Amino acid sequence: MRTITARVICILTGTLAAATIPAGAQLQSQPQPQTQSQTEALPVSTLIREVVYNELHDHERHGWWRYWIEKHDAKETLFEEQIETSGGPLTRTLLLNGQPLDSGNQQKEEERLQHLLNSPSEQANLRQAYLDDEKRIGRIVALLPDAFLYTDAGEENGCRHLKFRPNPDYPPHSIEARIFHAMSGDLWVDTRMKRMARLSGRLEENVDFGYGILGRLYKGGWFELRRTEVSPTDWKTVGLEVHMNGRAMLFKTIARETSELRGGFAAVPSAMTLSQGMNLLEDASSARVKPPTAGHMAPVAAAFVSNR
Repeated sequence: MRTITARVICILTGTLAAATIPAGAQLQSQPQPQTQSQTEALPVSTLIREVVYNELHDHERHGWWRYWIEKHDAKETLFEEQIETSGGPLTRTLLLNGQPLDSGNQQKEEERLQHLLNSPSEQANLRQAYLDDEKRIGRIVALLPDAFLYTDAGEENGCRHLKFRPNPDYPPHSIEARIFHAMSGDLWVDTRMKRMARLSGRLEENVDFGYGILGRLYKGGWFELRRTEVSPTDWKTVGLEVHMNGRAMLFKTIARETSELRGGFAAVPSAMTLSQGMNLLEDASSARVKPPTAGHMAPVAAAFVSNR
């Protein structure tokens, strides 16, 4: 069973994608792009609902992509290549702590990928984890129109800046909703396409589970998500920061400190199988990933904190 902090990571990572939309978040038709002046004239509540509609219906028209991921946590730094496939994301590690994999780790990585390709059960687990994460993210995004109250903070670099705080009249009915509803923060909306460009939040109070007996997330934990347009129809996550601390049953301390950057987005054929994705990973002539110089990984956390 995943820890509470792992749940937080799951709802904040990956591409914002489809899920069943609660009645409060449904719209009658797909919103169309508007001029900046038209968007600025929209009531905040209407704008939020249209942004949520676009995010939750992203899967109906999005492309398929190959990109690099740079991950930092308390233990190590990974530089990976990832390809989106119909079976879920296929990932290969290229650098560990800024250095190319040694022969032992290279062999382990190849064995892991081959085991995935040869194991129907592993493929089913990957696919189910991918679908579960998309549904979980969708449920969280669908909370935005009703779970929060918004204040318009003006225009910034083509985005409408909105500050949000918990709506006291909204009753959260799940662990995910309770965590997210306990946050205040900022949302930046691209005014041309009505898409989420940046989202940041901070826990304003401790979140207890089982009256604090089963666990607690501590006040002050924060996250930040940054996204960018990579095609006329596609927006992708380019940065993620999550910093959460808490306590689980029997006083075990839980913590999650992670930073992530993504880039080098290149379109690939749609709905590739895992096997086709693996062939593409192994085709050196198709490689678009250019790892940073060994030992000179980008300071992800510093880049985010400096903009907070």
